[in-house]
Amino acid sequence: MLVAYLKRGVAAGALAGIAYGVFVAVVAGPLVGYVEEVSRHGHGGGHDHAHAVSELTTAAAGVGGGVLWGVLLGAAFGVAFYFLEPALPGRGRAKAYVLAGAGFLTVSATPWLVLPPVVPGAEQSLSTDLRVPIYAGLMLLGALTAGASLLLYRRAAARTTTRRAIALGLSPLALPVAILPLVSPSAVAHGGVPPALATAFRGLVVLSQAGLWLLLASCYGWLHRRAGDGSPLERSGDGEPLGA
Repeated sequence: MLVAYLKRGVAAGALAGIAYGVFVAVVAGPLVGYVEEVSRHGHGGGHDHAHAVSELTTAAAGVGGGVLWGVLLGAAFGVAFYFLEPALPGRGRAKAYVLAGAGFLTVSATPWLVLPPVVPGAEQSLSTDLRVPIYAGLMLLGALTAGASLLLYRRAAARTTTRRAIALGLSPLALPVAILPLVSPSAVAHGGVPPALATAFRGLVVLSQAGLWLLLASCYGWLHRRAGDGSPLERSGDGEPLGA
């Protein structure tokens, strides 16, 4: 049964990755090129043909990279969903969206509070050897925060109204948002990029990753429901479909 969940995750990741790759090629790629140009203050000509070839190559790489990232993310999503499905709150596709939210919080949102998306041309105040373990530690913090949020919700849901349970469940998310930016030094400098452009670039990266997780959850929930493993998206704690 784990293999079925994995295959479903790969398929959902491929679908979401195609959309994400097209977005990278059409929107993010040109923006990266513009930001790099601004950071270099370069305004030269005479390379139209080479520039066109470079744009095609970059677009193809963007789509291919988006699909690959989506497939890898989808595979991990499918495996995680198999093991965590009984513990996830909600019914039906809501379980997939909850896991996607936890994944985004773990992989992207929490680490970006300290190490925001790198702006092309910006100087890094921390070396790669230092950034990697910091990022990994922040991912662990994000996972613990997501786990605490789900645990609080499940406990509160049995004792109070759904709205209050959701509010209590979301409360742990405020701690990293409030504390991490205050206690961590700035990891990047804008260099030659205007602060407004750097902020817009980072916002686009955040929205694109959030959109990828949302698409992944939507595709996975749809595929999972079509497969009809027991009740839709419902399994007992021993990993078997309900009623099996």
